[in-house]
Amino acid sequence: MLSVVLQFAAFAVTISLIPKTRFKIAWISISAGFLLMALRRFFEGWYQLDTMNTFGMVSSWVAVVISVAMLIASLYIRRIFQVLNRIQQLHRDNEARLLTAVITTEEKERKYFAREIHDGLGPLLSAARMTLSALNRASLSEQNAELIGKVESLVDNAITSSKEIANHLTPHVLEHYGLRKAVETYVKNTVSRKNIRIELNTNLEKRRYPNPIEVILYRICCELISNTLKYADAGRISILLTERPGFLSLQYDDDGKGCHLETSDAQGMGLTNIRSRVKSLNGSLEMHSDLNRGFYAHIQIPI
Repeated sequence: MLSVVLQFAAFAVTISLIPKTRFKIAWISISAGFLLMALRRFFEGWYQLDTMNTFGMVSSWVAVVISVAMLIASLYIRRIFQVLNRIQQLHRDNEARLLTAVITTEEKERKYFAREIHDGLGPLLSAARMTLSALNRASLSEQNAELIGKVESLVDNAITSSKEIANHLTPHVLEHYGLRKAVETYVKNTVSRKNIRIELNTNLEKRRYPNPIEVILYRICCELISNTLKYADAGRISILLTERPGFLSLQYDDDGKGCHLETSDAQGMGLTNIRSRVKSLNGSLEMHSDLNRGFYAHIQIPI
C-alpha cells in the first residue's frame, strides 16, 4: 500500500503544476496517468493481500521503488518550474527597472531643456522686446515704424511659444499642484483651442503621489488626447481618473473613427510608448478599438 500512497502523492504534485505551465493538456495527461497508475496499484495491492506469495512480495517492492522514483521526479519537476518562475519574475523586474531608468532620464532631460528655455531664451526675448519698446518711433518713417511693430509682434509670439514649450516639457502645474490639477489644466487648454467636448471625472482631490506615477499618468493622458485630436475625428472624449484601494485607475474613451490596434499605423500613434510607460510602473493596460467604433483604454497603476 506504500506504493499506492506514493503514487497518489506524485499525482497531487503534478496536478498542482498545471496552472504554472503553458502546456496544460500535457500535464493533465501526465496527472491522469499517475492517478490511473495509483488506482491500478491500489486494486493490485488489494488482490495481493488475499493471495500473498514470493512473487507478489517482489512485485510490491518493485512497485514501491517505482513509486518513489515517480514522486522524486515530480518533486524535481516542481522545483524546475519554481526556478523558471523566479527567472521570469527577475526578468520582468529588470525590464521594469530599465524602463523606469529610461523614463527617469527622459524626464531629467525634459527638465533641463525647460529650464534652459525658461532661464536662458526667455530673458533674452524679453530683453529684445523691451529694447524694441524703448525705440523712439517719432523719428522713424511710417514704413520703419510698421516694421518695428511687426518685429514686436513676432517677439511676443516667440515669448509665448517658449513658455508653452517649457511648460509642455515640464508642466509647472504638475510639479506644484499634482496630477488632478495638471490634467484639468491640460483639458481646459485643449478645449479652448479645439472644437471637442472632454468630460473629466476624478476623485483624486489634492493628494500627491510618487513623482514617476504622476508624471507617467499625466504623459499618458496627454498622449491619448493628442492621438484622438490627430487621428480619431472625434466629437467627445471621456476621462475617468480615480483612486481605488491599492491602485490608480485611468479609463479613457472617445467616439472617433477608431482603428485596428494591431496595425503598424496604430503602433505609430504612441501606443507602444504608452505600453512601455505602464509596464515601467508594473501596471496593467487594456485597449479596445475598431473602425468606426471609437477607442477605449483602461490603465491600472499600483500605489
